[in-house]
Amino acid sequence: MYTEAVLDNGLRVITSRMPESRSACLVILVGAGSCYEDDSEAGITHFAEHLFFKGTQKRPTSREISQDIEGVGGILNGGTDRELTMYWCKVASPHFDVALDVLSDVLLNSLFEEKEIERERGVIHEEIKMSLDLPQQRVNSLIDELLWPSQPLGREVIGTKETVSSITRQQMLDHVAARYMPNNAVFSIAGDIDHDRTLTRVERLLGKWSAGEFSTGYKTDDQQTEPRLRVEPRDIEQAHLCLAVHGFSRSHPQRFAIDLLSTVLGGGMSSRLFTEIRERRGLAYDIHSYTEHFLDSGTYTIYAGVAPDKVEVAVAAILEVISKTKSGMTASELTRAKELSKGRLYLRLEDSRNVALWYGGQEILNNEILSMDDVVSIIDDITLDNIREVADQVLTEHGLNLAVTGPVKEEKPLKELLGIQS
Repeated sequence: MYTEAVLDNGLRVITSRMPESRSACLVILVGAGSCYEDDSEAGITHFAEHLFFKGTQKRPTSREISQDIEGVGGILNGGTDRELTMYWCKVASPHFDVALDVLSDVLLNSLFEEKEIERERGVIHEEIKMSLDLPQQRVNSLIDELLWPSQPLGREVIGTKETVSSITRQQMLDHVAARYMPNNAVFSIAGDIDHDRTLTRVERLLGKWSAGEFSTGYKTDDQQTEPRLRVEPRDIEQAHLCLAVHGFSRSHPQRFAIDLLSTVLGGGMSSRLFTEIRERRGLAYDIHSYTEHFLDSGTYTIYAGVAPDKVEVAVAAILEVISKTKSGMTASELTRAKELSKGRLYLRLEDSRNVALWYGGQEILNNEILSMDDVVSIIDDITLDNIREVADQVLTEHGLNLAVTGPVKEEKPLKELLGIQS
């Protein structure tokens, strides 16, 4: 259960009491993400997130910020995604006031000093290099570029070496001023807390944060009339591939149905893809699928890591599993998928951080909150016909996108499998 209040400046405050917990997790979510950036400033949201932890008027250095939390055994971190940025702190319940003071100080009083910007610019350059060196991350970037070419969703959240090198302090301050405002934020707290007492403390520290106007959308185009392929040769031991189609937005009525379809195909060790590709054919150690839901778009993606000489065989086998699933999913498979999905949800929401993110994430992204019981009820009501309808709608030949990175140079066999004319 949760309780929600809205401060006079528009900040939404959500509390979730977990009396059995001995911790409290505080999460501030802001409607600032890579999709709200210009191409020339790609990565500025992520860059700014780093700078929020580099010093405030009260705590001039990053060490002073971190030691106040670590000194009471807590954890402090942040993260930037496509549509939101979050700052979170988890502490033992008696240290709630320390966590609240640090988070509010970081959010409202960060210095953004030139010397820290230049130092962190180098850090992010190394982070970019690291992501380029990790083939699992690289292939996910490639598939996003295929799904959303020349669009915000197709860009790297972290930006590029070129854009990160060119971002100035003033650009960063302007970007923060345009997105960081209380009516574009949610403060979600979960754990051993009391709502009224928590609200009073939050209002005391964040009540004077000034509201303003901000943009609420970005460009997305899901139109696709033929399959797409991207192969990036790389001298490594394994080939990594992503096969993806466009899916549903976070407000689409069928978004839970496509999640269940993903579970049937690639969720867990009893899924069709795991059973066929790994257990029966021995083609991959890791194969799984997942869905993502955004403002006006979404995706369903299958990932696998295979031997370089088995890429064509693996793709053909995956396409075969997809075809058979579309024509013959069973009631027992749907039941398994439902129980797996509900069980993972129950387990996830035993942790105070996940509870805070569950309620806060829905509020900042959807402007509405579904309880765990609401979601369980929706899942229970999904039928085989719903799943088949979704499969027929999204798993189409013309909508296929395949990205591969690894020691693969020949594209022709993959084009033939996808039906690409060249």
